[in-house]
Amino acid sequence: MSIIQTLVIAIVEGLTEFLPISSTGHMIIVQHLLGVESSEFVKTFTVVIQFGAILSVLCLYWRRFLQSWSFYGKLLVAFIPAGVVGFLCNDYIDELLENVWVVAAMLLVGGVFMLFVDRLFNRPEASQEVSTKKAFYIGLFQCIAMIPGVSRSMATIVGGMAQKLNRKTAAEFSFFLAVPTMCAASAWKLLKLFLEPNGASVLGAHIGTLVWANLVAFVVAMAAIRFFIGYITKYGFKAFGYYRIIVGCLILVLLLSGHNLDIA
Repeated sequence: MSIIQTLVIAIVEGLTEFLPISSTGHMIIVQHLLGVESSEFVKTFTVVIQFGAILSVLCLYWRRFLQSWSFYGKLLVAFIPAGVVGFLCNDYIDELLENVWVVAAMLLVGGVFMLFVDRLFNRPEASQEVSTKKAFYIGLFQCIAMIPGVSRSMATIVGGMAQKLNRKTAAEFSFFLAVPTMCAASAWKLLKLFLEPNGASVLGAHIGTLVWANLVAFVVAMAAIRFFIGYITKYGFKAFGYYRIIVGCLILVLLLSGHNLDIA
């Protein structure tokens, strides 16, 4: 990938990682628009670039992240379902990452669903404590985000709201859960690439790209988090739903009109 291609993808990742519009889906689409050819490194890059955005959570919420062992235990419980599914279905997930039809359909379906999220789930309890049971259910919702175009942020926030958390609490727990989830995903992708023939040399040649791209995603994500928390607390999710519907429909129109959007 060129410097410009890498920079654009890093900015897109930083903007979309914590918005309920699917960062992976947007990166897949942007890669096609920029003419980035699929390779093992590109697939790894698509996952590892999210690590920089995740670090912004630690920077913005570091005081709240340094909590009790009970808090870390809840994060572990919430992480386990996605960790197991991701490990067992890794090859199938890689295949889905190359399917623009799946991305478009999930953007559209998820957008329609988000128009009704506040009506369906916005009935928070007085107590906003995230129990171990609630954490586990949120973790189950996170598994849905293995499908490109679903949005990890959307799935886990909806999971939290389904457990009667308010939008702000659900979003913040989603941010915290992203830390172990994306750290594990990034480490697994890097290990897989390293174990490939010539994988070590590929990583060595691109390590600088990974570092500065993650730095860009980190800076952009910090601004996106601040915007997102303030916006959903006040206005809810409808605007993001309409956005997903528009983008999903545009992609489907292009596909149905004969445009080749294959990434492989």
